[in-house]
Amino acid sequence: MVRMTALLSIGELATQTGLPVRTIRFYSDAGVVPEAERSEAGYRLYGPDALARLGLVRTLRDLGVDLTTIRRVLEREVSVADVAAAHAAAIDAQIRVLRVQKAVLGAVARSGADPKEMQRMHKLAQLSDDERKRIVAEFLDEAFDGLEIEPGFAERMRSAGPELPDDPTPEQVDAWIELAELVQDPGFKATIRRMSEQHSAARQAGESMELRPDWAGAAALVSEQGGAALTAGIAPGSPEAAAVLDAIVPAFAAPGEDPSDPAWRAQLAGRLATGTDARAERYWQLLAIVNGWPPVPTTVPAWEWLIAALRTS
Repeated sequence: MVRMTALLSIGELATQTGLPVRTIRFYSDAGVVPEAERSEAGYRLYGPDALARLGLVRTLRDLGVDLTTIRRVLEREVSVADVAAAHAAAIDAQIRVLRVQKAVLGAVARSGADPKEMQRMHKLAQLSDDERKRIVAEFLDEAFDGLEIEPGFAERMRSAGPELPDDPTPEQVDAWIELAELVQDPGFKATIRRMSEQHSAARQAGESMELRPDWAGAAALVSEQGGAALTAGIAPGSPEAAAVLDAIVPAFAAPGEDPSDPAWRAQLAGRLATGTDARAERYWQLLAIVNGWPPVPTTVPAWEWLIAALRTS
């Protein structure tokens, strides 16, 4: 009889824990809070450890831990610390997914996408970091396959993969979706392949792949003065354009080269045209947005103006 006074009925457990009787019965049937014995009338009776077990079960269930794992904890197969660490990592992953989902929903709301478009956007946004990098890596593999590409250039291209943050902004999600579509577009892939083939052919022919050491300075001149000429509406073949060319072109001339030579200018125009493409520039702009890099300015129109002016000078 002394032992019986230490046992609790399921109703008493419910009163002391605040849990419904049906919940305690469910946990009992699941084996996480086993009954100690049955009364003569067949009612379940529980030992004093049932209160502690129910407290732990309740806490772990509130934290989202499944019953199978809880049973292993109670049977001392795993520690609470191990379960907490694993569950915290799982919650981190869920939070990352929810953040991306929130950003996708924002993008859908802004774009007014239809259901099919929303599914496509969601699928692209849900890709893992490795999957995003794989899409871009496959694009570059196809662009460079079998070609003799300058190693430093190829390495720079391959190292600049998309790294969408765990908590992306809607702009970053938009940029990643656009980038994924761009590198899978057959027309863009054909353009980059053609540019790579021209690069490889020039390298095999022994041509220098560097226009001149002060490339940044020359590029700045194109952006500033070529862009200003374009904005002012100066036609590439006009006398006004000739003056702009005279200010820009010497920056591309190596020692011993004559920047006023029409043949040299035609060759320069061809070399510049090989690497000038609006969608290629957009590729870098999108990568910058996704990765949180400084913005990449739009300069291709200024380069296109310079190329046209060189060809008509």
